[in-house]
Amino acid sequence: MAEGILRDKAKDAGVNISIDSAGTGHWHIGQSPDERAEATAKKFGVDISALRGRQFSVSDFDEFDEIYVMDKSNYEDVLALSRNQQDEEKVEMILNLTSPGKKHSVPDPYFGGISGFDKVFKMLDEACEVIIKKHKNG
Repeated sequence: MAEGILRDKAKDAGVNISIDSAGTGHWHIGQSPDERAEATAKKFGVDISALRGRQFSVSDFDEFDEIYVMDKSNYEDVLALSRNQQDEEKVEMILNLTSPGKKHSVPDPYFGGISGFDKVFKMLDEACEVIIKKHKNG
């Protein structure tokens, strides 16, 4: 959902940034988003139906200046692929944008029903707004 939210916000704000999302495991490579994530995003005016899963790779450190992760496990997995301090400095927990230094994980809505997806969408929407403001002003 974060990729779709950020893409929409960047387009609306006229911010030209490269946006992509990736998992740290291979389980969902090539798959569409969860149907509940799609429905939730659509309810809030964001279309994520064309997105497909891919796995994070070391080359992402070269492609992107900022790498936001959803939870502590992703954070550790991405850092394990880093080659140096410069790579490590690109990695940030996404909820640190709205709760600096707290290192909160985005809750996994998979088992929480549709209300869990709504909650996660709103958290990501707030964090993505911070990203857009940062790039619009900087």
